[in-house]
Amino acid sequence: MHDDHDTGGFFAAALEGRLAICRCASCDTVLHLPRPYCSACGIDRTVWREVAPRGSIYTWTVVEHAASRAFPAPYTVALVELDDLPGVRLLAYFDGACDFEAGAAVRAVFDDVRDGVVVPQWELVPT
Repeated sequence: MHDDHDTGGFFAAALEGRLAICRCASCDTVLHLPRPYCSACGIDRTVWREVAPRGSIYTWTVVEHAASRAFPAPYTVALVELDDLPGVRLLAYFDGACDFEAGAAVRAVFDDVRDGVVVPQWELVPT
């Protein structure tokens, strides 16, 4: 995963407990979803820049019927909008049926899912 040109920087940062987003090395345009060239200036050089691991719940849905034994229902899938980059949203998974409020504050925690693969997960920030 770390050697994938398009997403390797994301997983390399997560392995270090950091959240990173792809940007153009020339004009600094956010490239989310990551791609090998900038849609604004056409340059084919990208960089991964660290962002604060904080955001808010943008929207969510509760999955009531399991499609896989790996993800027993119910569970909640949410979009988290990053505080540092409004409009940039990442997926989140929560066990159980969650009843969020839009805008609820969340923070990234880093989950070691298997040897050498760490992914950001999200948890509610206590109020």
